[in-house]
Amino acid sequence: MKQNKKRVGKMVMTAVLLILGAANIFPFIFMLSASFKPLNEIFVYPVKLIPEHFITSNYKEVFSAQYSFVRWYFNTFVMVGTILVLKVGIVTLTAYAFARLRFKGRDILFVVLLSSMMIPPDAVIIPKYVIFKAFGITDSMWSIVLPSIFDVFFVFMVRQFFLGIPETLSEAAIIDGCGHLKIYSQIVLPLAKPAVITMILFTFIWAWNDYMGPYIFITTPAKQMLSVGIKMFQVNNSVDYGLQMAAATMVLIPIIVMFLFSQRYFIEGIATSGMKN
Repeated sequence: MKQNKKRVGKMVMTAVLLILGAANIFPFIFMLSASFKPLNEIFVYPVKLIPEHFITSNYKEVFSAQYSFVRWYFNTFVMVGTILVLKVGIVTLTAYAFARLRFKGRDILFVVLLSSMMIPPDAVIIPKYVIFKAFGITDSMWSIVLPSIFDVFFVFMVRQFFLGIPETLSEAAIIDGCGHLKIYSQIVLPLAKPAVITMILFTFIWAWNDYMGPYIFITTPAKQMLSVGIKMFQVNNSVDYGLQMAAATMVLIPIIVMFLFSQRYFIEGIATSGMKN
């Protein structure tokens, strides 16, 4: 009787997950299908996911000289890559300091740092703009990079992972003459690969999809990022949805590839970040 109840429960749960999965993946399938359709086929009813007239002209036009799509792609890759390199270094060093170093006021400082998470990001947009304008870095990549290279949430997450690494490893390294920098780079950081890759994946997605930052701080079209650049396919209030769907598909490809290659570490990082010996 109990086995039958468990089996029914699993079947119900599987059905619910399949429905939710289908509901989440349908917009992507529709977008991909629409990118290969002429405009007059996109919104026909009933919806047909397989194009009647398969075309590739939408992709050819996206990469044509008429638009700066390749330039926006390059700008976004450079911006995201810079954020990732700086963020991994700054966040992991900060997390190591709070996890392994003993100094006066450490716990109080950590609580104050965590409390800053309660400040809505939109509340500091105007102060950031004033500061960046004073330093002359508006309309540049750095106006997007600098606010993104430190994240309290990831400091907390990586610190929790560091706390799960046995301190005996660090103590043995100290006996062998290693300093904190060597312990961080050669022992703690390699063992924290799942947490670091989880941070890289989340940061990549957030930075890649960021719309508000580029929209507010960058005004020159040639310096723009993909998230805002897609809007430029809309001309005089008329939208070529096939063109926009093709552009959106190209924007999503790096995110999908990134997730597929880091999925195992992502799940492990989420599962073990809260563990502590």
